[in-house]
Amino acid sequence: MTELERFWATVNGQRPDNILYMAWFSPAFREKLIEHAGAENLIEYYGLFEPVLIEPQPPEGYQPPDYSVYYADEKLPEGTTFNEYGVALIPSGYYHFIGYHSPLRNATSLKEIEEYPVPDQSDWLTDHMAVEADEAHKAGKVVSCWAVDIYEPSWKIRGLEQFLMDMIERPAWAECLLDKLLARVLVRATAAARAGADFIIFGDDVAHQKGMMFSIPMWRKFIHSRWKKVWSTVRQINPNIQIWYHSDGNITPIISELIEAGVTILTPIQPECMDPAEIRRKYPDLNLHGTIGTQSTFPFAKPDEVKRVVRERIATCGANGRLILAPTHNLEPDVPIENFEAYVEAAREGYKSI
Repeated sequence: MTELERFWATVNGQRPDNILYMAWFSPAFREKLIEHAGAENLIEYYGLFEPVLIEPQPPEGYQPPDYSVYYADEKLPEGTTFNEYGVALIPSGYYHFIGYHSPLRNATSLKEIEEYPVPDQSDWLTDHMAVEADEAHKAGKVVSCWAVDIYEPSWKIRGLEQFLMDMIERPAWAECLLDKLLARVLVRATAAARAGADFIIFGDDVAHQKGMMFSIPMWRKFIHSRWKKVWSTVRQINPNIQIWYHSDGNITPIISELIEAGVTILTPIQPECMDPAEIRRKYPDLNLHGTIGTQSTFPFAKPDEVKRVVRERIATCGANGRLILAPTHNLEPDVPIENFEAYVEAAREGYKSI
């Protein structure tokens, strides 16, 4: 099977010729792995599943907004950079982790929120996306698009505590920021759907490991209502497109509503706070992605235990397809290389091991 055939068999509940498996690496772990493998192309070397990414491109001469005015009176730490939303990214000195310094943290009026520049990318170029998708499909590759998120950029722009308080005390402020991000998501998602993407990635971290970050009614009002609009829109363009949704943490309370709204692939299914086998039993038609813990199995298990966990996930969650194996987050430098290679070996064995 090609990767494309394997993907569609998987998401349609048919056991493919072998399991799809992925991985992401922190910069330090990537360097360590490249040195160990003696190969720069880790995707090819380890046979990892990596869809072709298509996305809108800025027009010639595009200039992003100047966000420096929001930090004019501050001296930011050395090494600070800015993301595409104008959020200051401050080095933490610990691996690749960063701190966020929010440009609207001191906003005192709705007008400031309304005037904050978040380019919606409606004038970006998209004609190339269909060409790239067609070429990838002819090569047997899967095509995806990262449509970006809405809640996470909103709180990073406003500040986490400020944004959560806005949801309670100043809902118009929160909704204003969310709608700015929603416009951007719709542009990217609809362009990808028209271009022929196989799946689109959406997501927001809306839970911690013990439960949701806010009440279910608040989640429905501010976040889920907007995702439902996006997913309905892309499905009108392409009824078969797969909706890939990401949230870390224990999102058990909202899984059924996500499925009802159109989610077909759920990631990362953290085994430290969710039971992958139970989720499979409860939602037999849901495609699971991830399931191999980066807080437990990858850093702390022995290689034989890693293999046992992978085989168990295949048997309990993917016996009839509907499973794409992956770590539940980036692999950090404390992960032993032999554990990663044990993961790859067991994934390559796939259905032969169950």
